[in-house]
Amino acid sequence: MQSAKQIKSNEIVKILERLYPETPIPLIHKDEFTLLVAVVLSAQCTDERVNKITPLLFAEAKNSKEMVKLGQKSIERIIRPCGLSPQKSKAIYGLSKIINKNHNFEVPDNFKDLENLPGVGHKTASVVMAQAFGYPTFPVDTHIHRLAWRWGLSSGKNVDQTEKDLKRLFPESKWNSLHLQIIFYGREYCPARGHDLENCLICSRYRRKTNYR
Repeated sequence: MQSAKQIKSNEIVKILERLYPETPIPLIHKDEFTLLVAVVLSAQCTDERVNKITPLLFAEAKNSKEMVKLGQKSIERIIRPCGLSPQKSKAIYGLSKIINKNHNFEVPDNFKDLENLPGVGHKTASVVMAQAFGYPTFPVDTHIHRLAWRWGLSSGKNVDQTEKDLKRLFPESKWNSLHLQIIFYGREYCPARGHDLENCLICSRYRRKTNYR
């Protein structure tokens, strides 16, 4: 017999699949390397802004070998509108050097090697594994963490616990698409601010009766 939370999660899947039958990757990229760089740039920056900057960056350096030749200072100059440019340029330059030296100019296709790259944490590695290599993951950022709490799917205090909770609730075959569907839904119907409860199909049904955030 299914639990109330499992029944709820099944209904949420139906809502999301009806609204977002297709889940295009929001970050513009051409291959594994350009996706990795775009995801690093997306930290504390909107996808829209990243998508305006990456064509300028990739016009100068479209792979790890060219990125090292471009140099950290030039990378920083180009990506400045994305914010945190000193840290991000250092990470992009550093990960490019390691990819060249240790991985034969190819982005590694496993969590261990990805998470050992500068500027690449578990969430970034999960996005790359899912979107570049098709590996089933459930990347959880602060937005998905917030929505999982709002919808009563997780009471995790951090993104790691929320990821574990969501993986238990949803079938592995849906993890990659659900990650994007939840992001799309959050932007359109369930933002952190200015949230219209009556216009939110999920929150209007499953709103928590405790403190609402």
